[in-house]
Amino acid sequence: MDIERLEESPKSAAEQLAVETQLLPGVGPQRAMLLERLGLRTAGDLLFFFPRDYQDLSELKRVDQFVEGGNASVCGVIEEIDLRNTGAGRTLLAILVRQNLNHFRAIWFDQAFLREKFSVGQRVLLSGRTKNRGLRWEMFHPRFQLLSSDEEPASGQIVPVYPLTDGINQGLMRRILRQVVEQYAAVPDEAFPPELLEKFGLCPIQTAIRQIHLPSSLAELDAARYRLVFQELLVLQLALGWRRNRVTRASRAPSLPATAKIDSRIMRLFPFELTDDQRQAIREIADDMQREVPMNRLLHGDVGAGKTAVAQYAMLLAVAHRYQAVLMAPTEILARQHARNLTKSLKQSQVRIGLLTGSLSASQRDGLLEDIAEHRIDLVVGTHAVLQPEVRFPQLGLVVIDEQHRFGVRQRAALRRAGIDPHYLVMTATPIPRTVTMTLFGDLDVSTIKQLPPGRPPVHTYLVPQTQRTRWWEFFRKKLREGRQGYVITPLVDEGKSESIASVERSFEQLVNEELEAFRVDIVHGRQKSAERDAAMEKFREGQTQVLVATSVVEVGVDVPNATMMTIENGERFGLAQLHQLRGRISRGLHAGYVGLFASPASEESQKRLDAFCSVSDGFELAEIDFQLRGPGDLFSGQQHGMPPLRIADLQRDGEIVPRARAAAQSILQDAPELEDPSLARLRRLVLARYGRVLELSDVG
Repeated sequence: MDIERLEESPKSAAEQLAVETQLLPGVGPQRAMLLERLGLRTAGDLLFFFPRDYQDLSELKRVDQFVEGGNASVCGVIEEIDLRNTGAGRTLLAILVRQNLNHFRAIWFDQAFLREKFSVGQRVLLSGRTKNRGLRWEMFHPRFQLLSSDEEPASGQIVPVYPLTDGINQGLMRRILRQVVEQYAAVPDEAFPPELLEKFGLCPIQTAIRQIHLPSSLAELDAARYRLVFQELLVLQLALGWRRNRVTRASRAPSLPATAKIDSRIMRLFPFELTDDQRQAIREIADDMQREVPMNRLLHGDVGAGKTAVAQYAMLLAVAHRYQAVLMAPTEILARQHARNLTKSLKQSQVRIGLLTGSLSASQRDGLLEDIAEHRIDLVVGTHAVLQPEVRFPQLGLVVIDEQHRFGVRQRAALRRAGIDPHYLVMTATPIPRTVTMTLFGDLDVSTIKQLPPGRPPVHTYLVPQTQRTRWWEFFRKKLREGRQGYVITPLVDEGKSESIASVERSFEQLVNEELEAFRVDIVHGRQKSAERDAAMEKFREGQTQVLVATSVVEVGVDVPNATMMTIENGERFGLAQLHQLRGRISRGLHAGYVGLFASPASEESQKRLDAFCSVSDGFELAEIDFQLRGPGDLFSGQQHGMPPLRIADLQRDGEIVPRARAAAQSILQDAPELEDPSLARLRRLVLARYGRVLELSDVG
């Protein structure tokens, strides 16, 4: 055996990219510690550490070359800094920049936090649209880069802008990345076989990596970014499709057909006419449940569109075939309400309902667990408590999860392990943008309910100026005297640093002594004991209390038909979807609803969100507006569902690439359901490395 030749054998790509950052030129141990704050520990980490933005310096300009409404990049020195309040919580930050003998102003509204980044005498590079103000040029909300005293922006280049940490500026980060790219860009293996590169119009990975960091033109940058975004979204879609294939092929669920006799018996239990959207969703669910593979369906719709009625049909279909069904809710309040409504709705049937929550006494819990195990309970409503291993279902046919986005992927898997493979229906009252549906819920079929039940009264929403506060409370009291009930929603339980942010405790004390002193008022928030909270909700539901002062704990599922009034304090503290959910708590009976929103928006984005809330009542339209304003937010955060974050793809900017990646993944999986083709070996490894554990694909051969 030739030992020398073995020692000289070339290292694999993975081994080369595993070189620690401290061993790279220009880094060393101290800078390596700083890079580790950004999660950068190896050469490979740096290579796939993509710029967050770019500055186009292909035409670095002088101030005397500015044109009205044009885009320009310009370098200068900060001479003055001015931060002022403009009223109603708004701010204006302006810096005066000198370039030789010329000056211009850069202006940011409602971004006071930028003040600490600037100092007089600091060299700065700004890029943005120019506007002429007579004798002075201005840029509004320009992108900027602080330059060190010896750093000169290179005219004629497209310069990457990287995320940073204390101790590493842009100049240093660029020098480190340039050296890494020069040394390692040719190392990564190509995951796509040549025919797929050609089919999908992708540049090779080595080219993409070099051009994403060191583009010489916008065309090169676009091609590189498309390749990397497409790959990231394709890997996600392949993982979701692979998981779906595994569930479909490896699992067997009971066949639960909706015969004409069963359908008739179930429909007789509904005291109202279903909408066309509800009927369509029921047909889709019934088609799934008659198959011998587990249903995996997402049911989403607007607030009050009747998703629970559709879920009730599905549960009764399982019970009709002598199987058990589970309805799991994220909070005990919502679980209790589901149990109460189902008991009322099914009082003419023989369906046996049990409520399993964490607040049961030991004896109550033991008795209920025995009833479930002996199939003396047909329909179990519960919280996370139903996930415990001691909960045994002898005949579990259907699992329904309400407010799916509040449960993680592993919790879903735990339900599947609770017994035989059940059918699986998740539902949410938060309408989901189409792009997010195809990514976050790509392993599920989707049913959508947009229609509201006929005759539902409207809800009128107003952004109430502070000058009209007294008039709003007069109107609020008038409706209470007419027999209606109302909510007052506040964002915090305890007073925080800002005196302008309402506290539920402080609001309650003020209201009972001032605006609502003549009425019966109670309080609900998440830090109360569940028994205390439930008692307050029950009194409000029965009409003993006229007004409920609450946090967003009432956001989901609280159903009091006589409640038609809602006051929301500090509305700027709530997201658009959350505001819409809160609004859905009122006007669920015969009377029109009214929402009065008090707010002090601190940014243009916040003002747009509040304006949209007041002018748009359609939840799906609001979801798309919110998506454009803020991106996917917590719908695609690792904390919520266990999925790793996207590295380069931006679902707002890259929405049109998502369906292409989804179609490509479906095409690939049609020929190789588990990516078993040898030509896909590297692509398969990427999928497993990224999503194998979280989607339970790692144990596949």
